[in-house]
Amino acid sequence: MPESVPVRCPACRRLHRYSAPSYPCGCGAPVAPPLDPGAAPVVVTDRVWEQDWIAVRCGSCGRRDQWPRPELGCPCGTSLRIPVAGEGAPADSGADGTGAAVPGRAGADGGAPAPPGPPPSGAPRPAFQPVTIRTARDAVTAAALYLRWLGYQDIRRADQRPPSGIGLAARGLLAQVDPTVRPASPRDVECLWLTAMTESADCVYFSLAGYAEDARDRADALGVPLFVLDLTGTPQPVNGLADELGTPDA
Repeated sequence: MPESVPVRCPACRRLHRYSAPSYPCGCGAPVAPPLDPGAAPVVVTDRVWEQDWIAVRCGSCGRRDQWPRPELGCPCGTSLRIPVAGEGAPADSGADGTGAAVPGRAGADGGAPAPPGPPPSGAPRPAFQPVTIRTARDAVTAAALYLRWLGYQDIRRADQRPPSGIGLAARGLLAQVDPTVRPASPRDVECLWLTAMTESADCVYFSLAGYAEDARDRADALGVPLFVLDLTGTPQPVNGLADELGTPDA
């Protein structure tokens, strides 16, 4: 059973009971950040990508990966960052805190990102474990976790901000996450594709509200996989390219 800690909102003084969510390691075991019950929560005022993620080591295989930092949304409207015990390496670090390369990251030779290590006993890759989408941050988290499930381990905020939504990047890949209620337009797809072309990278689009019909046609012509994020946090393929990308061992 996940550990829970009492959390008092400093704005309205409401007391909550918070349990950290767990995420699937590449080995298939659940991973949850250890909470620090003795530290006070921090009010989130500005979003910084590096502060939204934290390194956590899997207790089963020892793998250290970046996962979303625990947060609690108080009904008064305040977002609280929950303290974590023994915080690890920063989110943009390529090491596990000891100077060793993080398993699953691309090698120093610039090759493609390696997929997560095989599950125990030669079992197939575990099913994707989504996170429920309640906020725009959840949508970005869901997309990042899905990309990691596909094998990209060096996910970070993209250097260039897209015209709409949030840009994510991994070695050889650019992704755009649009958490708005407006269907993505052909221009949105074209801008992502052009940016990826300038960086010699592939690209993929995640949208919460879907795509205009002509945006789908444009994506097919440009070779851009399209996914819709449902509210369970599971990316649903919209075109054949997305189907191929989401197929295990594709």
